[in-house]
Amino acid sequence: MTHSTPPPCNQTHAHSILAGPSRRRRELSIRRDATVGLLAILMAISILLSSPPVRAEDASPMLLSQMISKSGNQLAAIDSDVSAQALFTSTIGPALGLNDAAGAVGAKRLSSKLVKELRLAELSQSISELMAAMAVWQFADSIGHEETPSTTNTSLHATRQDWVTSRSKVTSLSDLFRLIQTDQRTGSSQATVPPKNTELLLAANRTALEASQKATAAWWDIYGWKERIRQAKGRARLCGTWQWIIHNHQIHGEQKSTVMFPPLGQVSAQAAAPTEIIILGDAIYLRWEHNGQLQEDSLLFIKDDAKIEGSFVNNMGGWGPISAKRMAPCQP
Repeated sequence: MTHSTPPPCNQTHAHSILAGPSRRRRELSIRRDATVGLLAILMAISILLSSPPVRAEDASPMLLSQMISKSGNQLAAIDSDVSAQALFTSTIGPALGLNDAAGAVGAKRLSSKLVKELRLAELSQSISELMAAMAVWQFADSIGHEETPSTTNTSLHATRQDWVTSRSKVTSLSDLFRLIQTDQRTGSSQATVPPKNTELLLAANRTALEASQKATAAWWDIYGWKERIRQAKGRARLCGTWQWIIHNHQIHGEQKSTVMFPPLGQVSAQAAAPTEIIILGDAIYLRWEHNGQLQEDSLLFIKDDAKIEGSFVNNMGGWGPISAKRMAPCQP
């Protein structure tokens, strides 16, 4: 049996591959190095131009004052809900640890059902209030940091002034604007600080303090947005009328009752109602307080939310199982 010998052309081709780097390989190497260099430049620019996102566990309203210092020029430029939400989505939100909210308002092509379920209109309003409060904070703070307070850099154009006034809800802002207008009319050029500028400084400090409080409240509102959505979904599942059966092992007795859970935001007509309701997925926690007695229920939705099962324990030594069956759907 004989073996065929590879043609000389194949040997030559194989030799060329195993030999030193060809022109083609040198070109690919140059292109690769150029691409890596370009990516490195783009990453460096991105780091310099934007604040890095904050991890969820590091999120805190204490970050607000840092953003006032770092993003003062950007905050000084916003004058509408559109520009405010664009800055929040790209920079401010992630830097304040509000990544989920920034992603939600920045999402495109969401269905109307999802927009309603996520309460994006409510979230967008809170974001506008946060950004307006931060803009007022930055504006008032800039007046206080000027060596010689003047109105050269303390005036706002009409559009921005109207927007921050309506959105920030900072009550002391109107007084600050009044003092600025008064100072503009006076146009003093004295070397010493006149009394009216001292009054302007005090008004700026009051406005900055109030704006920081408004911004902090708005931050907490946005931070709790996702949890409110989660609880709203859970309360919608729990809403309705249930036949409640409790077996107390302490007294070897069974108690039946009808329990009605109203929609979220409404008050139950029952004399006894849970003082606390927490729902995480299928898990339900209920806390009942009445005449010094405390009871805690740990429950689960089952059978497509048609039934509930779990257990209870109270401060009187009672404990035992709970079962419930839905008797009527939610009545808004």
